[in-house]
Amino acid sequence: MPRVYVVGSLNIDSVVEVERHPRPGETLMGGDVATFFGGKGANQAVAAAAAGADVLFIGRVGDDSGGHDYIARLRARGIDASAVTVTAGSTTGHAMIALDARAENTIIVSPGANARLGVADLGPLENIQPGDVLLAPLESDLDVIAEAARMARSRGAQVVLNLAPFAELPADILALADPVIVNEHEAQQLGRSGASPESLLVTLGSAGSRWGSIEVEAARVEHVVDTTGAGDSYCGTLAAGLAAGLDARAAMQAASDAAGRAVTWVGAQPD
Repeated sequence: MPRVYVVGSLNIDSVVEVERHPRPGETLMGGDVATFFGGKGANQAVAAAAAGADVLFIGRVGDDSGGHDYIARLRARGIDASAVTVTAGSTTGHAMIALDARAENTIIVSPGANARLGVADLGPLENIQPGDVLLAPLESDLDVIAEAARMARSRGAQVVLNLAPFAELPADILALADPVIVNEHEAQQLGRSGASPESLLVTLGSAGSRWGSIEVEAARVEHVVDTTGAGDSYCGTLAAGLAAGLDARAAMQAASDAAGRAVTWVGAQPD
């Protein structure tokens, strides 16, 4: 069975609801703090596993309760966590999220052990093979992401890069990916950087998504609760579909449906 390899971050998310987002220098009162498992890499891995993929995760957590709990959570979701390294002397990554009344969020990330992920951690990619998919967002060191993409392509695997949070990657690395996934804002930043990947997939929120000439509508959602996990659910489900042999349109449709479900709960991952 083809496998999805995810290289990325694992964070503990602290979410507080606010009426609106504060202006610079302003203090607002918010609601109670809720704690969830997050990190773009882990969110995408959980989504891929939920979509039926065989998933191996490469990342780092701190030697703390959050890190050990996260490894247990991944395993409970059927994800191979053998390549998740417990990092002595470091804390597990943490994200602080403000969620406003319109379900829009702002996020500050303290990377913790995620910042210690290095090229030496990519050993499991020596086993990647044709039919497998490498999925990588950009919350990890960009040199690590670049080397992961090179390793995967050199072994005949499909590379899926999610340029979130946005960062500029060399053109030769972008050329390894099929597709390069961005949202509308990231697409604008990519355009301003002068890069023009041949295989660009743009997610357009309620307007759906577009991959080259293929367009897919967004799922209809009656009540949006939290948009935090939508993009990661899309990416993980898309990678799972591609690993399963779906064509581009079918994989996009499955991803769109998953993103629609993801906005109906609070937090980046389902309970």
